[in-house]
Amino acid sequence: MSELVESYERLDPIQPAISLFGSARLSSNSKHFKNAEKIAEKLSEEGFSIITGGGHGIMAAGNIGASKGKGLSVGLNINLPFEQTPNQHQDISLNYRYFFTRKATFVKHSLAYVVMPGGFGTLDELFDIATLVQTKKKPHMPIILFDSSFWQGLVEWIKTRLVDEGVISPNDPELLIVTDSVDEVVRIIKKRHQENLDQDKGKKSEFVF
Repeated sequence: MSELVESYERLDPIQPAISLFGSARLSSNSKHFKNAEKIAEKLSEEGFSIITGGGHGIMAAGNIGASKGKGLSVGLNINLPFEQTPNQHQDISLNYRYFFTRKATFVKHSLAYVVMPGGFGTLDELFDIATLVQTKKKPHMPIILFDSSFWQGLVEWIKTRLVDEGVISPNDPELLIVTDSVDEVVRIIKKRHQENLDQDKGKKSEFVF
């Protein structure tokens, strides 16, 4: 409970925020690392805060990129027996013992998810948010998979095997957006943010007499 309370108190003022996921095992020489840094920097320049898992690899790339722009660089660090040590590029650094409170924080404070190449942890976050949006437990939000060459096999399997077997609806794959363009990521997220602002204005106007 204390982890959730601290998260809400620290992160409520940082909106709008984007969560960026990817492997902790990729080095700074990886093209995925460099792309993640570019994406985070461009989004930060547009005023978006960037939330990562706080570790190394893609997470560090996201925090480095965020630090170069106007947005805040946020790390949600998890205590693990290996791999996870906090990177040094976080304006706000929170520490978690439990995955479920950390995941709840990502979900609550994110306008969109940007999912870079990664392993089981990245896939866990991806399918968690896809399920929440699919079941309408979370309002619709962009779930962007960056690097089509990495994600194509998974996406094709979802579109064919899962749809063909009837275990998901034919339109469920549309929840996932695949792109190779940094600028498209920014465009999609800016569009969604503007739609949210317009909806909020509409709600407020209902109470104007």
